[in-house]
Amino acid sequence: MGRVTERRKVIRIRDGAISSRPDTLVAEEPLEIRLNGKPLAITMRTPGDDFALAAGFLVSEGVLATAQDLQNIVYCAGATADGTNTYNVVDVRTAPGVAIPDITLERNVYTTSSCGLCGKASLDAVRTTARWPIADEPPLRVDPDLLADLPDRLRAAQRVFDRTGGLHAAALFDETGELLDIREDVGRHNAVDKLVGRALRNDGLPLSRSILLVSGRASFELAQKAVMAGIPVLAAVSAPSSLAVDLAAETGLTLVGFLRGSSMNVYAGEHRLALRAPAARG
Repeated sequence: MGRVTERRKVIRIRDGAISSRPDTLVAEEPLEIRLNGKPLAITMRTPGDDFALAAGFLVSEGVLATAQDLQNIVYCAGATADGTNTYNVVDVRTAPGVAIPDITLERNVYTTSSCGLCGKASLDAVRTTARWPIADEPPLRVDPDLLADLPDRLRAAQRVFDRTGGLHAAALFDETGELLDIREDVGRHNAVDKLVGRALRNDGLPLSRSILLVSGRASFELAQKAVMAGIPVLAAVSAPSSLAVDLAAETGLTLVGFLRGSSMNVYAGEHRLALRAPAARG
């Protein structure tokens, strides 16, 4: 089983002084996801929470929506000549009667940031496959001051980042700011999939009273994953993409970017923020 971190020799240069020392690096290995025995996708990930990652990925693909949709997930023998289990191949078995969408090349492509599909096709794909419309009733009311505190709470909970400096993180908070779950991974999308997959396996979808915070930018894919899990608020410490903003506006997702200190930009869904009226000018 792959470890979360590995040690490598490094030549360190500091102010002209040269030394040799071991350095701690985040592990990165491929994970092949199979669906009912058929190869579906390969992602580069940090080993750990592989079953949750696969389940969360299939939530974003519209295959799984509840814990009852999932029969089991197992590690498969790898691609080695002697059939040794590499723990880098998982097979997700759906429950009898679960309809499997036609996951064609086009369907897979639209989930990547380099996709060649137009924005409308991408937005339509999410809208037609979302099982959990964003319907937080009554709507969340989040104080901007609460949002401003979340990046520090996320950073304080990043255990592996402190040792490697090379991981993205995603965290779920409730409407009072309590940390519900946090996952780290070399890929920001994988970190979100691990969160969503853990929620699905605990029969916790939709996540309709939660806030998703990501350590990097808010891409279309991350907005898509939030929408597919029924999450009403997505906040990022960096910038969103234009298509992420379009998706948020169309689906009712609250999207906050550049969340740094007391500053932030609200790109969509401002009705969920307890905004104070601007002071009157004299």
